[in-house]
Amino acid sequence: MVGTLSLQLGIPGGPELLIIVAIAVLLFGASKIPKLARSMGQATGEFKKGREDVEQELEEMKEPTNVDSNTGTEEESDLETDRSNA
Repeated sequence: MVGTLSLQLGIPGGPELLIIVAIAVLLFGASKIPKLARSMGQATGEFKKGREDVEQELEEMKEPTNVDSNTGTEEESDLETDRSNA
């Protein structure tokens, strides 16, 4: 019962992690492991940066535009007016 529970969760425990590390050392060699870890960290950083950029663009798209009730035309928001004046 306990064995099937760990398979369902998919979280490797201590012995499984040791086996994974041993296989990684055998495949890549001990000298390449830090380089691989560094490149994975850089890739993760780039992914986070890209995600933040997309989230920022989505937030900018959500900013409402003001509609003049008299003419029915859209007006620029104060933020965009300030940007164009700068």
